Amino acid sequence: MAMIRSLSLALTLAALAAPALAGPVSLLPDPTDDDGRVTLGELFDDAGAASGVVVGQRLGATAVFEASQIQAAARRAGLDWANPQGLRRIVVREGGAAPAEASARPAAATVASRPGATVEVLTYARSLAAGDIVQPADVVWSTVQAHQAPAGGPQDADQVVGLSAKRALRAGAAVTSRDLASPQVIARNDMVQVAYIVGGVELTVTGKATRDASAGEAVPVLNVQSGRTIDAVAVSPGRAVAGPAAQMARANPQQFAAR
Repeated sequence: MAMIRSLSLALTLAALAAPALAGPVSLLPDPTDDDGRVTLGELFDDAGAASGVVVGQRLGATAVFEASQIQAAARRAGLDWANPQGLRRIVVREGGAAPAEASARPAAATVASRPGATVEVLTYARSLAAGDIVQPADVVWSTVQAHQAPAGGPQDADQVVGLSAKRALRAGAAVTSRDLASPQVIARNDMVQVAYIVGGVELTVTGKATRDASAGEAVPVLNVQSGRTIDAVAVSPGRAVAGPAAQMARANPQQFAAR
């Protein structure tokens, strides 16, 4: 009986220690902030007493946050955001600035023809070393003279987050696709687990990679027991897939990375 009372008391104390979640909140359609300090009240409607809780900083025209990071911060503050849209990242813009959507931007040639015209481009918020992986906080939208904007620059931070720097990149420089690549996940001579997936059945074999490979790239793997080479596609560190799944992995290696 004493044990039951102790357990009941422990559960009661745990419930009191946990934050009491308010009703569900919704993410604002186009979050903005005015002073560079991004708060829950600038992200969600009906944030109530948690409105002033700071979740990050905006250093440029925009700031990019991982949705899971914001969801965890909201929960710690007692807010319940279920992320019903399954967002991966959230962009917060400078207050009063128009959304920087590609479809709303004038053609580059048209903008460049205007004297003194400026455009928004994606730039690096900090300097990166060769091999560094671009994180959401590493890129911001900045205003530059139209003639300084790189041709064909990325129009969405999602296009570059998760890529690897090919060389050292300085803070403030415009982001260009030629400076970034998919991060290497397999090195030559690494031992790699290759999964052959077909019809819901998965067979695995371990072999030696014969070349370096990034996620989504082909990597021939030598089966050291049989001496045969398996045509596979790299999906994550030490892992590759072969067979019918290899073609899908070329387009979206992430769907296999967590298996």
